[in-house]
Amino acid sequence: MDHQRRERGIRAYAEVMAVDPPADTSTPFAAGLIDFVFAEVWSRPTLSRRDRRFVTLACVAAADAMTPLEQHVYAALSSGDISITEMREAVLHFAVYAGWPKASRFNIVVDQQWSALMAERGQQPPPAEELLPLVTESDPEQRLLGGESSFKDINCIPFAPPRDNPYTGAGILNFVFGEMWLRPGLGMKERRLITVACVAFQDAEIPIVSHVYAALKSGDVSFGEMDELALQFAAYYGCAKAEYLHRVIDEQKQRVLAESES
Repeated sequence: MDHQRRERGIRAYAEVMAVDPPADTSTPFAAGLIDFVFAEVWSRPTLSRRDRRFVTLACVAAADAMTPLEQHVYAALSSGDISITEMREAVLHFAVYAGWPKASRFNIVVDQQWSALMAERGQQPPPAEELLPLVTESDPEQRLLGGESSFKDINCIPFAPPRDNPYTGAGILNFVFGEMWLRPGLGMKERRLITVACVAFQDAEIPIVSHVYAALKSGDVSFGEMDELALQFAAYYGCAKAEYLHRVIDEQKQRVLAESES
């Protein structure tokens, strides 16, 4: 069984990372990486390899781990699991929920790895997609109204925050929900995966509860997928942080089920 697991891990590593696995797997770290992270975690069903990439990218970008970030950005692009447009949109979403300084490094790595991948293939990077016009309203009042509506829809609650301060008005309503969540570069499920990972590693209790709840309540992430997200998060950001996330997931499952029965 150990031999079969090692072989499964080696195959999964090559498929996920799009490069050959480590030649030496004799150290405890390398053995654990192959035998557990790739043989057991990445190989599990329910959450797709593509979905696991979004969770993993958020974790390694947040951890300030340059080499893993480079490796996972390259692997996601090389495999075709995530397009360059989706990757760049993921950086923007990550910036909002994890901070612009960390996202700056993430963005630089994306550009570097995309250029390297294109060079390997003997191709020139295609022109970036046009940023304008924006997909949302440009009129300030209509933009705020749209932000209020999308805030309620995305968070699955009947109210929106007030406009009486820069954080909620200019930030949350105008940009985060008035534009970013509505941009076409990523689907709702992918945005939820990134968001849950980001709020989880920051120990943000209220956002963890609200975003886990909304992801489950909306049906964008199934109960089984959310459990797998917690495991993927544990592998790439640590079991200690994942323990609280796992507890919140169990609580919010019961909340969603109780609401569906009432």
